[in-house]
Amino acid sequence: MTPQTGRTQECNRGQAVVRLNQARAFLEAAELVGMVDDELANDNVAAAMAVLAGIAAADAACCATLGRRSRGQDHRQAIRLVEQAGADGKILAKALGRLLDIKDGAHYGMVYVGTQQAKAALKSATILVEGASRLITL
Repeated sequence: MTPQTGRTQECNRGQAVVRLNQARAFLEAAELVGMVDDELANDNVAAAMAVLAGIAAADAACCATLGRRSRGQDHRQAIRLVEQAGADGKILAKALGRLLDIKDGAHYGMVYVGTQQAKAALKSATILVEGASRLITL
């Protein structure tokens, strides 16, 4: 554990693949939900699934490159860890930060996520999933 990244857990390439597969499934579900025509309910659900996809992809990227993933209660600690995950770490960290900015609103639904936010969340999740995929195939 380091002050910069908080509590971490060791992981390996096999676990990175599992988390990447989970990230892909979350992203696919988010995209499907986003296609249903019920803005108030489904924008939140699509964004919530995108957040889960991004977190799983960040774990995959970190496991593949660093051999550890964030396990702190504050998901923002993962941003500092994913920055270290390969050459695109800063891009991945920025995408994760954008997702975490809407996490509470999307997951707990007391503040509705709008259509534009949901689309942005899907884009950020896609950046993370694609980035993690590249890191695992290196």
